[in-house]
Amino acid sequence: MKINELSLTPIYKFLKEQLQTNVYFFMGDINEETKSKFSYLKEGEVILLENIRFFQEESENEDNFAKTLASLGDIYVNDAFSCCHRAQASIHKITKYIKESYAGPLLKTEVRAISSIIQNKKEPVTCIIGGSKISTKINVITNLIKNVNNIVIVGAMANNFLSFKGFTVGKSLIEKDSEKIIDNIYAEAKRNNCDIFVPEDCNVSTDFEGSGKVKELDSIGKDEIILDIGPKTIKIIEGIIDQSNTVLWNGPAGYFENKRFLTGTLAIAKKISESTTRKSLISILGGGDTISAINKSTDKFAFTHLSTAGGAFLEFLEGKDLPGLDVLK
Repeated sequence: MKINELSLTPIYKFLKEQLQTNVYFFMGDINEETKSKFSYLKEGEVILLENIRFFQEESENEDNFAKTLASLGDIYVNDAFSCCHRAQASIHKITKYIKESYAGPLLKTEVRAISSIIQNKKEPVTCIIGGSKISTKINVITNLIKNVNNIVIVGAMANNFLSFKGFTVGKSLIEKDSEKIIDNIYAEAKRNNCDIFVPEDCNVSTDFEGSGKVKELDSIGKDEIILDIGPKTIKIIEGIIDQSNTVLWNGPAGYFENKRFLTGTLAIAKKISESTTRKSLISILGGGDTISAINKSTDKFAFTHLSTAGGAFLEFLEGKDLPGLDVLK
């Protein structure tokens, strides 16, 4: 067991300067003896624990482990919305054994921002959904259909919709047996007066590292891969954003790892940013790939909220109860 003061390490030096106190880092087992090891701390000093998920008891939401964690303090503050979908000891069961439990400011901001898509929404609401697999976001889309006005499908996920409509998508990434899912999505959208938009042209190549070529949907070759949306689709999406008062965006529009196929994603980012600044658009962005793609640009964008969460973001949009939030209510 070691307790080290890491004031010379940049992040700890920063914390020490901001908090104007000593910051320590604890490495060791968390057991009944741990509390006595912490007793040397002076009032106001801070101690950081090693990554709690290294402990098996954490992921198992183990009762005694949660009780030991709770014994280290009197007040619990959860400021990690990105972990709230996990029923784990430091997120869920710790609240059972500690005196007081609270949500931190970042967690509150996340919940408030994402809730604005479904509750207290400012219509029209548009959701732009990208990514590669429709199966991972089917529940999100189904729940959103009931609460928003427009859903725009981009990225590799859109290939499934194009194939469903009878277009040849060449060697593009698609999911097998997605026809029934898509049929249900369109049926649900019709019942709820939600418009579904898919690309009308695209940027293709014969390999992921190649150069792009804009094509209409009815002229995609058998050896070509759809890697980005085309200029016609970009214009349509920009028009939809213009007519919206709230936009949720999760998932890039193309294979952003190759800058030749980053055009659609950055065009969407630019339009959302401009509307946020000039028209007070409420813009909520989430997903690691979305943020990674935007960060490839040298432009500065403005959004209402950038979510730090991945799985929790999606599960919250699905309407699921998140274990980490339930225990704080």
